[in-house]
Amino acid sequence: MSRKKRKYINLWFTFVLVVFFSTLLSTVLLSLIAAFFLHFGLFIHLKENPLVPIIMLLFISTCIGTVFSMISAKVIINPIKRFSHGLNQVAKGDFNVSLEENQKIYEIDVMAKNFNKMVIELSSIETLRNDFIANVSHEFKTPLATIEGYVTLLQSEDLSPQQKQNYIDIIMSSTRQLSTLTSNILKISKLEHQEQLLDKNWFSLDEQIRQALLFLESKWAKKEINLDLELATISFYGNEELMIQVFINLIDNAIKFTSKGGQIQIVAYQTSNEVTVSITDNGIGISKEGRLHLFEKFYQSDKARLSEGNGLGLTLVKHIVDLSGGTVDVHSELGVGTTFTLTFPTS
Repeated sequence: MSRKKRKYINLWFTFVLVVFFSTLLSTVLLSLIAAFFLHFGLFIHLKENPLVPIIMLLFISTCIGTVFSMISAKVIINPIKRFSHGLNQVAKGDFNVSLEENQKIYEIDVMAKNFNKMVIELSSIETLRNDFIANVSHEFKTPLATIEGYVTLLQSEDLSPQQKQNYIDIIMSSTRQLSTLTSNILKISKLEHQEQLLDKNWFSLDEQIRQALLFLESKWAKKEINLDLELATISFYGNEELMIQVFINLIDNAIKFTSKGGQIQIVAYQTSNEVTVSITDNGIGISKEGRLHLFEKFYQSDKARLSEGNGLGLTLVKHIVDLSGGTVDVHSELGVGTTFTLTFPTS
């Protein structure tokens, strides 16, 4: 059964009605008063100055109309006063305020609904901002605490050269972690304010994947990971600088969560309609709950991942792929592995 359409009164029409009934009531009462005065001959003594009864009746009419208008205007003024009070509360940072909806007057009802929507959005933004600050603070705190701790240890004169070098390596690693975190935050912030990618050009997508592998060679070589590459020759139109960040982040993730001696397969091919790239590892996999939040800022799906990364790499991947007009899908099974599939329309 369809919902009955709500009937509204137009604000302009309401204002006209207020004026009309104020005038009508004033006229009726004024006529009654004039008739009363005439009936009892109260105007006879004022024949010498006929303006006096006219002025008197106009004054009475004005008073009656003003009183009625003041009472009637509350229908319009009160919701506006509540709206003003609500705006004042929001300006003070209170996002729990709301206005009563389902008003009879259409414009006031729309105003109330839009105000409530605005408050909900502002509250959501405030929550995201607070979460972002908390997450950034946490992510910065860990490497900074590590650096501070090992710098303090380096001041000891009893350290062997090997111990000093180990501490320096740890400090350098924490410094790189901070640098990567800062860089990713800046990139994501920039991409969030873009509607399309700029600086596009034609480049070899398969060659870019190879460059990403060379960039990460020390990592996959150290873990003795076997690479299985099936890369067709693909000419791609996009932002070359940002696209390589997609492959570096996805391949780096695959390396991190694949055991020593594991395997990573990368397949890239092109059809008449789309370009597809899949990156598959036989690592620890991602839980169902983890997959639901995988591309959220700072989200890390499993306890095993807490020691690696900062939860921004996949967020960056999602933003770049979306702005490139593509999609990214994830298929994963715990203990079996994960596949990230990128799909882009052919240019």
